[in-house]
Amino acid sequence: MPNLENLRKQAKQYLKWHRGRYHPVAAEIRALLPHFRNFDDNEVLAADFKLADAQELVARQMGFDSWQALKSGALTMTTQATPDTSRPMLRSTAAQLYVADIKASCAFYRDKLGFAIDFIYGDPPFYGQVIRDNAILALRLVCEPVFVGDIREREDLLSAAITLDTASDIKQLFLGFQSAGVRFHQSLRTEPWGARTFIVLDPDGNLLLFAGPAD
Repeated sequence: MPNLENLRKQAKQYLKWHRGRYHPVAAEIRALLPHFRNFDDNEVLAADFKLADAQELVARQMGFDSWQALKSGALTMTTQATPDTSRPMLRSTAAQLYVADIKASCAFYRDKLGFAIDFIYGDPPFYGQVIRDNAILALRLVCEPVFVGDIREREDLLSAAITLDTASDIKQLFLGFQSAGVRFHQSLRTEPWGARTFIVLDPDGNLLLFAGPAD
């Protein structure tokens, strides 16, 4: 259990980020605090966010329902000197894609691939995130070439791999992308190991693999 004083400082940092309209913090607030769940990023950052809210956010990150529960749990653990044997849990993963225009890339993933724009950050924008179901893609502005020539297409260098549950899902998704005029690096096919896959090529040359079962 981290020191309570450090957790208090962490809560104050969240409060500072909210007051500074730091967009990435809006997603954490929305995900963990029930009364912000139906807000978009701008609504989260415009809402009244007190130190008590920031403390509840920190508590929920630690697996407690409230700041008071966290303090009681911390006191109990400190008093009993019980070693923490729990395994750290990875909450989520996001592939990072390098793009030349954040707004244009977000528009592509929203309009062509059906993702929702989670946030766009910076003035001018240099970072963004798009989400569809459990798939999260982070978009990072890079103004110079990251890869040499066409090496990504020649070597099939994937930027992200996204899985689906059923053969019907993978076929339906492919046909939907096809109707939207998405450019494919590889069309839908059955691999020797049994999976059904296709690869989308985004406007910046990023290759996104979509995979599902063959039957």
